Amino acid sequence: MLFSSLLFIFQFLPIFFIIYYLVPVRFRNLLLFLASLFFYAWGEPRFVILILISILVNYIAGYLIQHYDNNERIRITILILSIIYNVGTLMFFKYSNFIIENINYIFNGNISLIDIPLPLGISFYTFQIMSYTIDVYRRDTKAEKSFINLGAYLCMFPQLIAGPIVVYTQVSEKLQKRSYALKDIEKGLRIFILGLGSKVLIANNVGGLWNDMAQIGYAKLSMPLAWMGLLSFSLQIYFDFNGYSLMAIGLGKMLGFDFPQNFNFPYIARSVSEYWKRWHITLSTWFKDYLYIPLGGNRKGTLRTFLNLFIVWSITGLWHGASWNFVLWGIYFFLLLSLEKLFLKKWLEKSVILSRVYTILAILLGWMIFAITELKNIKIYFSRLFSFSITNDWVYYLRNYGIVLVIGILLSTPFLKKWYDKQENKLFCNLLLLLIFLLSVAYLVDAAYNPFLYFRF
Repeated sequence: MLFSSLLFIFQFLPIFFIIYYLVPVRFRNLLLFLASLFFYAWGEPRFVILILISILVNYIAGYLIQHYDNNERIRITILILSIIYNVGTLMFFKYSNFIIENINYIFNGNISLIDIPLPLGISFYTFQIMSYTIDVYRRDTKAEKSFINLGAYLCMFPQLIAGPIVVYTQVSEKLQKRSYALKDIEKGLRIFILGLGSKVLIANNVGGLWNDMAQIGYAKLSMPLAWMGLLSFSLQIYFDFNGYSLMAIGLGKMLGFDFPQNFNFPYIARSVSEYWKRWHITLSTWFKDYLYIPLGGNRKGTLRTFLNLFIVWSITGLWHGASWNFVLWGIYFFLLLSLEKLFLKKWLEKSVILSRVYTILAILLGWMIFAITELKNIKIYFSRLFSFSITNDWVYYLRNYGIVLVIGILLSTPFLKKWYDKQENKLFCNLLLLLIFLLSVAYLVDAAYNPFLYFRF
């Protein structure tokens, strides 16, 4: 069930929230848990059992880690076993065929691929539940006594399928007790509408241009059209994922939770380092807190720092998908971040213009690697970007997509956000939000193209 669907907006949400606000407070976590399982089962009924097992395994692990608080050997053993289960499950479903394909290629084998679909959201909820057991082991939080509360945390439908990645310590207090104010519900609804508009009105529309690139054939693109296509994908994935995150944050606020910010205008960054502090913030934070720092971070010398960066970014690439283009994408950013650490960032700080041009160019090329699965097609597309082939094919697409591209670029900056913050509670802003909602619904009534790009990660 998609957030940007009429079924979710006009059936699931109203029914859920009516019941949610009517039932006694002590039953709301149970209702949230069951409703979230229903929400997930609507699209993946066979994998509900997988989530329940994940909750049970980590619930037991957290309890045992805390119970044997004075026996470090037992504590670390339980933690390792829980990590093996969590990572092993993720690897089986997400990477089995990728491993088999590469074994067949290297050894000229004929091992059959496994006919198994990728469970929705497994990359996100696996990281979330791992943060719980790790934090219990670190003594950063107490083990959750209630299976229902832990289930509500992991399965919470606003962020179950595509984040933001919410670690247990960020919501543990609210799971026990949370307040409900009309102003928070109203605020959450506003954020949800902004996210819905970002997804439906911008991402869906600008994404059509990127789809056209594949239909035309990468080898036939002129240089201007190739750059336009890459710009369209960059805007599509930003407004798609940021739109989902905003909807999740808005729904969370309506439930009484404060989910962390996931995007902070990443395309205005002046370096790749700054970009990754603004893009998918919860994933970057997770890798820093649960992998980079435990590996030693930058505390064990220059060589070890770069090795840690290489490990983190290789895994970051693989986390996004079981394909070599994602590995290449991760290594690409590792190289850029390493160069910035060595000398490049000091140069970038000297020029506002050059730093922004460099960052946008680096990000656009990164999205090319990310979006195109086959390495040979990446090579073809790259050659078209610098082919100096100037034909008039781009004029037609500029006429069709020019307005939404300009709107997307404008909304990628904080310029209108500053205005919105000042006008948020005024009548004009309320009418604007109503218009965004109505236009989004009108689009969804007969929409043929309405994906969420990050669902497949």
